[in-house]
Amino acid sequence: MPNTSTEAGMSLIEQVIIRLLNLFLSYEQINTLFNDPRTVAVIIGGLIALSSAVLGSFLLLRGLALTTDAISHTVLLGIVVAFLVMVGLLGMEADLSSPLLIIGAAGAGVLTVLLTELIERSGLVKEDAALGLAFPFLFAIAILLIARFADNVHLDQDSVMVGEIGMASANANSYCFANCDPITITPDDPRAKITRECVNCLSEGISPRHPNAIFEAVCANCGTYTAGQIIAQASRGNPLVAPEDNPQLVFIPKSLGVMSLLMLITLAFVGLVYKELKLATFDADLAKAFGFRPALLHYLLMVLTSLVAVGAFDAVGSILVVAFFIIPPATAYLLTNRLWLMLALSPLIGVISVFTGYEFAKGNFLGLIDMSAVMRWLNSTFGLNLHTTWDSSISASIVLMMFFFLLMTWLFSPKFGVVALMIQRRNQQRQFAEQVVLEHIYHHQHTEAESTELCAATLHEHLKWSKRRMMWCIARLRALHYITLQAGQVALTERGEQRVRQFNRDVLGLSIISDTTTIVT
Repeated sequence: MPNTSTEAGMSLIEQVIIRLLNLFLSYEQINTLFNDPRTVAVIIGGLIALSSAVLGSFLLLRGLALTTDAISHTVLLGIVVAFLVMVGLLGMEADLSSPLLIIGAAGAGVLTVLLTELIERSGLVKEDAALGLAFPFLFAIAILLIARFADNVHLDQDSVMVGEIGMASANANSYCFANCDPITITPDDPRAKITRECVNCLSEGISPRHPNAIFEAVCANCGTYTAGQIIAQASRGNPLVAPEDNPQLVFIPKSLGVMSLLMLITLAFVGLVYKELKLATFDADLAKAFGFRPALLHYLLMVLTSLVAVGAFDAVGSILVVAFFIIPPATAYLLTNRLWLMLALSPLIGVISVFTGYEFAKGNFLGLIDMSAVMRWLNSTFGLNLHTTWDSSISASIVLMMFFFLLMTWLFSPKFGVVALMIQRRNQQRQFAEQVVLEHIYHHQHTEAESTELCAATLHEHLKWSKRRMMWCIARLRALHYITLQAGQVALTERGEQRVRQFNRDVLGLSIISDTTTIVT
C-alpha cells in the first residue's frame, strides 16, 4: 500500500500505463516487455532524453547551459535531505524511487537559482562566477551528508556519477489485475500438506529416530497467502491453486512511471506557454512589456529542470544527465534556426542516441563495428593487453553516442557545419575573385589603357595575383560565357556586362550612367 498521497498518485499513474498497454498487449506480454533490461533501458532513456531535450533547448537559447550543470549537481542535496527526512523523521522505507525525493530536488534546484541570483545582485561577481560559487558549495554539502548519514545505502557517489539504467527493470512495482484475493489454507483444506514433527526432540536433545521421539501431525503450508506469495510458491514448484487461478500480477519499473509523468508535465508546460516562453527566451523585456511574467517562467523552467534531473538520477546519474539537457539541443541548433524544428529534432536525436548508445555499451557501434574485434586487433597489432570483451557503462555509452552525433553534425551540417562553411567560404572567395576580374575588365575596356590593362598574359600583374590563379579564373569566366579571349585580350560578353551592372546596382548601390561612368545613388 502506498505510504503517502504522492506515492498513491504514482501508483495510479503506473496502473494507467498498464491499462493502456493492455489495450494492445496481454498481461503476459507486458511482463515480458518490462522484464527485458534492454527494452526498459531504451524506453526510460528515451523518456529522459525527450523531457530533458525539450527543456534543454530553452536553456541553451537562454544561455543557461551552465545552470543545467549546476542544478544537476545540487539536486543531489535535495535528494539527500528528502531521503534523510523520509527515513529518519518519517520512518518510511528507504526507496530512491520515492516521489518524495522529487520535492527535495525541486527545492534544491530553486535554491541554486536563488542563491546564484543573490550572489550576482551583490555586484561583486558576475553571473558565471556566482554560479561557480553556489553549486560547488551545495554539492559539497550533499556529499558530506551522504558520507555521514547515508553511507550504508545505495545512495552513493557511484550512482551519482553514472546511474544504473541497465538495472531499471529490476526495480519494479507489482499490481494485481485478476484473482487478487488472498487465500487461506487450513489443516482440513485439500491443499494442506500434512507432515509429522517431533515435539520433544529439541527439548530432550534426541534424534527423530530415537525410540522416545514423540511426533504429531502439522500442516506445512497452512496460512494466508497474498497474490505475490501465491506466485512465489508457484515459481518454486509448490502451486497453491490451479494455473488458471493464479493471480495476474504485472510488474512495471518504478522509473517508468516517474519519467512518464515528468514527460507529460514537460510537454504540457511547453505546450501551454509556448508563445510566452518563446518571447521571453529571445526578448525578456518585450515579454514583460506585453504583460507576461518572464521571471515566473524562468523559475518554472528551473523547477522542471530539477524534477527531470532527479527523475533521471537513478538511471543515468546526476553528472551524465547534463549531457541529456545540452548535447541533443546543441546538435539540433546546428541543424536549424527555427525554434519549433529545434524542439522536434532535439528529442529525436536524444532518443536515437539512447538506442545506439545501449548497443554501443554491448560492443555494437551503429551496427557497423564490433568493438570486441577492435580490442583484439589493438592487442595483436600493438602488443597490448586490453580486455577483449567490450562491456561498458550504458549511460556513459549513450552520452558518447550523443557526442558522436554532435561531432558529425558540427562537421557536416548542411547550413552550419564546418565542411559547409568551408565550402561556402571557398565559393565566396571564388565569386569575389571573379567579380574583381569582371570589374577590372569593365572599367578598362573601351579606354586608352585597354591594350595593356586587359592583356591576358599580364593581367595577373595588375591585380598582384599569381599567374596560375589568374589563368584559373579566366578559364572559369570563359566557361560561364562572361568573357571572351581574342588575340590575347580579354573582353566582357553581353552576359558579363549584365552581371557587372547587376552587381553594382544590387550590391554596391550604384546606378549605371554610361558604360564607363557610375555615381552613387
